[in-house]
Amino acid sequence: MSQMEDKIRVMLSEEELDRRIRELGAQISADYEGESIFLVCILKGAAMFACELAKRITVPVVMDFMATSSYGAGTVSTGEVKVKKDLDLSPEGKNVLIVEDIIDSGNTLNFLSRFFKERNAKSVRMATMLDKPDRREVDVDVDYTGFTIPDEFVVGFGLDYDQRYRNLPYIGVVEPAEKQ
Repeated sequence: MSQMEDKIRVMLSEEELDRRIRELGAQISADYEGESIFLVCILKGAAMFACELAKRITVPVVMDFMATSSYGAGTVSTGEVKVKKDLDLSPEGKNVLIVEDIIDSGNTLNFLSRFFKERNAKSVRMATMLDKPDRREVDVDVDYTGFTIPDEFVVGFGLDYDQRYRNLPYIGVVEPAEKQ
């Protein structure tokens, strides 16, 4: 199936995303006033969101990147979280802000919360662009949520389907082309 054959229904426009990211940046800046943030972007999906969010945070920010996986090439989480790329910098003594693209099962953020606490972070907070509470398997406390969405498989703005569609400037739902 090629990207050209799929129809994508827009769920959240580029303008809606931009407006909400500005609001989250202001809220995070107020919450961390007088402090600095160790912003950890969870690759690859959160890259666009993390960069846009970081631009809107007014307190000092140091960014690092981690890659985890619980999906493989499928559309449903396997439940097993693997670290594919660890941090370059130590989170010890820092205010860690984990930035994720989407929370569905909660397994990845539950794992990451423990991961940073075990590495002696000063504090651990979480920000997600999208939250799918209907898919939750593990309770996680998310401090900053962009949008709560229904249980649909979404792409765009960093989110992918088998590595495609990350470049879309909006969040959409893939509606596969009819087989002929």
